[in-house]
Amino acid sequence: MDEKNQVEPAMGMAEETRHFSLEASDAPAEKAAPVSTWTPDGEQPAAPEGKAAMPDEDAVIEAIATVYDPEIPVNIYELGLIYAIDLHEDGSVKVEMTLTAPNCPSAQELPAQVKEAVEKIETVTSATVEIVWEPPWDMSRMSEDARLALNMF
Repeated sequence: MDEKNQVEPAMGMAEETRHFSLEASDAPAEKAAPVSTWTPDGEQPAAPEGKAAMPDEDAVIEAIATVYDPEIPVNIYELGLIYAIDLHEDGSVKVEMTLTAPNCPSAQELPAQVKEAVEKIETVTSATVEIVWEPPWDMSRMSEDARLALNMF
């Protein structure tokens, strides 16, 4: 390789480099790296080799499935309102969900119910629920069971 094709470090880079470390107690729980991530679009869980994913993804989904939209006789998981579930090694869980509409009357209670249901799982230390609006929810996100329950074929 000739000298013209070599990449040089940015000017002053070596002088400006600083090293630091954080103790485990210094890092906020929300920033822990996910042990597993689930999305309805089919992303596979990413668990570190040699470690079991804690808390259990199936248990989190079961807990979320106990929460129903008060206006629709179908649980919010089957409605397709859950966009992502992040499981962390420290036992924390982050759930990204949406609502059927921005002016949904259940906007305050549904996230609180999801948080409460997930935190009942023995291996969960804490749960956070974030409402997201992208992509917008539509009926195509509902499961086959939800469509049958609502007579939407």
